[in-house]
Amino acid sequence: VQLQASGGGLVQAGGSLRLSCAASKRTASNNALGWFRQAPGKDREFVAAISWRGDITYYTDSVKGRFTISRDNAKNTVYLQMNSLNPEDTALYYCAQGRGSQVSTRPEQFHYWGQGTLVTVSS
Repeated sequence: VQLQASGGGLVQAGGSLRLSCAASKRTASNNALGWFRQAPGKDREFVAAISWRGDITYYTDSVKGRFTISRDNAKNTVYLQMNSLNPEDTALYYCAQGRGSQVSTRPEQFHYWGQGTLVTVSS
């Protein structure tokens, strides 16, 4: 399975971006999907995840109320709508496919990773 993330860019604080991640195979429709990010000099951290049916979502506390994860299984695509961005959101954002259908926040529960898309938020 290959994951292709897109939608990153440069945005001013308070702005919005929508990230997309397309999976190459339909098998992704039966798996949880997630987004992680890695800021310069920091470890990779969990951002959001969604169950294969789309009925369960998890978010890290710092993005709750600002970010929304969603998926379109017909398109094998997961999205991350990011609103009210701030400079602390600057990072390389990765999408990942879960090992199973259940949602997890742990990176070891994801086995396929996209190449990352860079989000830069200026103050």
